[in-house]
Amino acid sequence: MRNSIAIAGGGIGGLAAALCCAQADQEVQLFERAAAFTEVGAGIQLGPNVTRILQAWGLGQGLQSVAAFPPQLQVRQALTGQCTGQLRWGAQAVARYGAPYATVHRADLHQLLLDAVHAHSSVRLHLNQGVTGYSTQADGVRVGLDDGAPLNVHALIGADGLWSRVRGQLLGDGPARFSGHLAYRALLNQSDLPAALRSPDVTVWMGPHLHVVNYPVRGGELMNLVAIVNGPEPQDLSSWDHSANAADLQRALGGVCPALQALIDAVPAWRLWPLCDRPPMRSATEQAQGRVALLGDAAHPMRPYMAQGAGMAIEDADVLGRCLAQPGLNLPEQLAHYAQQRWQRNARVQQRAVRNGQIFHATGMVRWGRDTATRLFGERLLDVPWLYNGP
Repeated sequence: MRNSIAIAGGGIGGLAAALCCAQADQEVQLFERAAAFTEVGAGIQLGPNVTRILQAWGLGQGLQSVAAFPPQLQVRQALTGQCTGQLRWGAQAVARYGAPYATVHRADLHQLLLDAVHAHSSVRLHLNQGVTGYSTQADGVRVGLDDGAPLNVHALIGADGLWSRVRGQLLGDGPARFSGHLAYRALLNQSDLPAALRSPDVTVWMGPHLHVVNYPVRGGELMNLVAIVNGPEPQDLSSWDHSANAADLQRALGGVCPALQALIDAVPAWRLWPLCDRPPMRSATEQAQGRVALLGDAAHPMRPYMAQGAGMAIEDADVLGRCLAQPGLNLPEQLAHYAQQRWQRNARVQQRAVRNGQIFHATGMVRWGRDTATRLFGERLLDVPWLYNGP
């Protein structure tokens, strides 16, 4: 039976959900509050668990044309520049996990998904139209919209991000929490950098109360640079695109090594993103109840220290589509099955992301132990088979 499904949110998670629902032969209407389908410029890391799914969706060639495929991860000390560990990707990631490790501009991935959604006649996209709330009925959901005209559908998927209105009604658990960390981000043309600063790798610089990540996007043409430091809570947590004061970042970084300082100095302007999350999921009912389900950041916003925020949204969408295609179950049972398959893995990634943030920003003996362990165990410590092998 073909069901009608409303999706709130036109970001990466919402578009991925729309694509998978359409592939499962569902009738889809997606509602985006903004006036255009756009993404703020920033990079995304996609592990083999995610690129494998994109390939299965028929997007492997498109990804190949817009992404970069770093040959390795490097871990360096922010204060000395010393390399403490490496993890080979490239052909080794493909050999080990059946798919590559990729880094991509967020807007490029968004466009790739949008083009794929446009190819399905069963999907209708609505701009300037957000979901304001809903009421459940015995055989469906009545969805409230910004223009005041309600919509009757069989199910509602909340993929409307960190400040999800759908989650607010479904769970009533208040706003997301500020993590105490601020992310300063920038995109640089690699051709504008001195040769010594250009890099095809993912490099993580770890220091006391801070870390910096740089990696290529757009086929290596650009470098995505993110510096994360401890900092005070901004007045406005709802935006991830504040203007930033470079002097504030310089004070927070302190005396980093010359190579990292040169990279920081090469940035003409920074944008500020206050990092927020929620506690790890505790049950399947936090991901679906009845005919209403949550996906991506609406369900499990996480700190970026596993580089899996977009990845978990894409995994969610893939499982959702497969559950909706299961015969012999009614729609609430299919959504319950989706939640049961997803919540524990999402919770594990949320927990590991919090722990990684503590490790990355460690001081004293914990910092010494981190660097020593990375030097001794290298790839065995840095690789994450349980994650990259998929759900």
